[in-house]
Amino acid sequence: MSELDDKKLSIIGTLKEKSVLKQKVYDNTLESFCTVKDILKNLAKDVNVNLIGVDTRIRLEYTDRSNFDAQIRVAGDILLFSMHSNIFQFDREHPAWKTSYIQKNKYNAYSGIINIYNFLADSFKYSRQDDLGYLIARIFINHENQYFVEGKRQMGMLFTNYGSEAISRPALQIIIETAIQYSLEFDLLVPPYDTVKIATVGQAEAKIQHSRVITGKRLGFQFNSDDVLMNNSRGT
Repeated sequence: MSELDDKKLSIIGTLKEKSVLKQKVYDNTLESFCTVKDILKNLAKDVNVNLIGVDTRIRLEYTDRSNFDAQIRVAGDILLFSMHSNIFQFDREHPAWKTSYIQKNKYNAYSGIINIYNFLADSFKYSRQDDLGYLIARIFINHENQYFVEGKRQMGMLFTNYGSEAISRPALQIIIETAIQYSLEFDLLVPPYDTVKIATVGQAEAKIQHSRVITGKRLGFQFNSDDVLMNNSRGT
């Protein structure tokens, strides 16, 4: 067999294994994201029924932005749910590699990702392009529909270990409701004086005209990577 034939066989083998697997991961992630959209839409309806007669500005508002993006406005917050169209493998330093589930089969490390970001509603309302949003959780889903979640420690999420439970509508419901509750409790803080004591004329004009001052929850405070809680830290 020639070297050219070996290369062709290698390409065919890769397509049959890794590429087919990635397509399966994509399909699973997209299916879960469609479920996320449906949960958000129904959650908005259910909550708003109980807010009749209350200030309309605090009502939930669901928006389907695209095939891979959806958002829900909750009072002064917006939670943006975004599915990445590509498939990823965890880097070798990621704690997921320490799980027996991935050590048993390296292909279990290929995942789709659904990110959950928290923004201020006014950032979109006033087109404040420089305002900050925060990644508060991300959901990893693989070819076997197994999942785990990385999220801000304060969210207090409880999840089973990776490889022991497939993603489901009830699980996604808990993730979404926990993320919304966390965002409502994650308050906008006054920035440190020294970070705002000097402003340019342009900044002052922009503020007067469009309220365009860089704003974000916990402005001036670092979002630390060690402030992340993963489900595989429980019971392992």
